[in-house]
Amino acid sequence: MPDAVSGSNERSPFSLKGKTIWVAGGAGYLGQEVVRLLCEQGAKVLCIDREDKSLIFAKEACLGSFLAPVSFDLSDTDAISGFVDEYCDKLGVPDGMVNMAYAASGKSFQDLEAEDFDEANHLGLTSTFVFAKEIGEMMAQNDSGSLLLFGSMYGMLAPDQQMYQSPISPNPIEYGVGKAGIIQMAKYLAMHYGPKNIRCNSISPGPFPNLKVQLDHPEFVKRLEQKTFLGRLGAAREVAGAVGFLLSDAASYITGHNLVVDGGWTAW
Repeated sequence: MPDAVSGSNERSPFSLKGKTIWVAGGAGYLGQEVVRLLCEQGAKVLCIDREDKSLIFAKEACLGSFLAPVSFDLSDTDAISGFVDEYCDKLGVPDGMVNMAYAASGKSFQDLEAEDFDEANHLGLTSTFVFAKEIGEMMAQNDSGSLLLFGSMYGMLAPDQQMYQSPISPNPIEYGVGKAGIIQMAKYLAMHYGPKNIRCNSISPGPFPNLKVQLDHPEFVKRLEQKTFLGRLGAAREVAGAVGFLLSDAASYITGHNLVVDGGWTAW
């Protein structure tokens, strides 16, 4: 169909039609909206998540052949190479990869032990590195691809303790440390794979608490809203839009960048 404005038959640079994109953590609160938008833009999406989460989401989302759900735990780093090989054989080397998987201990700073810290960052950092490297090497064979990692505003600054009042605890240290590492990892991968025409960027969301937190802790939500320039929380669809842009040809000269989607929180 010709472009509604110009009348041109040229495909929009924002289109993802014909692309194959893998989304790890795609059945989570933010991940579901990312997967929906990518499918709506014409991409074939491999939705990867633990246990049966992606299978349940696929049944509810009704996205048809655009969505392929699969169960896989990225924390099993020894199995990542075989997983990537298997699905590259089935679906072809992906045009894009989004890694939204993360882990946190759920413990307070006082109760956090070394093994808790290591376990969280095994998934947050080590598995992210292994997964991105395996896919990056596949993309390098095609001299094309886009890797997209997920940081956080808390990978850029410390939590404001005044935001967190009992029973809400400050964002955990192992999460923020891991997300800071992700932001740097994206820059390094962009440098390493740049000569192969592979881009790598990160997205750092701001206040996007899940719906249960929003319903159960309205006063906490109000405090979060007051820290943003826009005076409101982010909607999951607003993260999805940033993902779609960075994976599209419209962002073909953007690499090594950390796109902050936080309503202005980190600009104070």
